[in-house]
Amino acid sequence: MGESAASHDLLDGAAVRRAARSGAWTGPTAGLAQGFVQANLVLLPEADAGAFLRFCQANPRPCPVLAVGEPGDRRLPVLGEDLDIACDIPRYRVFREGHCTDEVTDIVDLWRDNLVAFALGCSFTFEHALMADGIRLRHVEQQRNVAMYDTTVPLVPAGPFGGAMVMSMRPLRPADAIRAVQITTRYPLAHGAPLHLGDPAALGIDSLDAPDYGDPVTVDDDELPVFWACGVTPQRALERSGVAFAITHSPGHMLLTDWRDSQLALL
Repeated sequence: MGESAASHDLLDGAAVRRAARSGAWTGPTAGLAQGFVQANLVLLPEADAGAFLRFCQANPRPCPVLAVGEPGDRRLPVLGEDLDIACDIPRYRVFREGHCTDEVTDIVDLWRDNLVAFALGCSFTFEHALMADGIRLRHVEQQRNVAMYDTTVPLVPAGPFGGAMVMSMRPLRPADAIRAVQITTRYPLAHGAPLHLGDPAALGIDSLDAPDYGDPVTVDDDELPVFWACGVTPQRALERSGVAFAITHSPGHMLLTDWRDSQLALL
């Protein structure tokens, strides 16, 4: 991450976007701008956008749609003022023919006039509500990226997109896990309640010590691994689809919006 930005200075979505744009912040966004909605990003050529929208609609838990841009428009004004999709995320992944070929800190030189932006809900959004209720999140305390895993849980296919879900994991004591279910159920546009508690093998995960994305965290003896649907799922679907060109956020490096978490919460 850049040396000129400190996490305690990144108190709102606009500040994180400015820091990403300048290159001052290139790290994960968990714990930043608490109380502001974070979003996953997928950019696809207009020819592939319709099928991807159908895929999201068929799989709302891992792919909850917050906003869809116009072709070629680098703004998503509904999510924030002075927002530039091409440089306001700390790190991006570039896919060609279904393979991630590059990770970069801006995509200004890669921008195409036919790209459609999809902003999808992110579980980092509900983390503030969990912490406000006294639930400790180890990856935030350790300033690490959340652990994310490929699973064998099938998705509903649409066009070339399909495959299996990616899930994020947070270790919680049983009482906190129950409370987390209650809290996160209020955030369906941020993946909602957990999909699984306990045995990772039931999801096809061989080892919690080796996440497919993000950083490993310890699960203590008095804790359960708690799994939520994850917005990295579309990246796995992009790889499987083999689409000619796409850009996403890098796992854990999200788009910060001007929306407040409370705007997504159900009463």
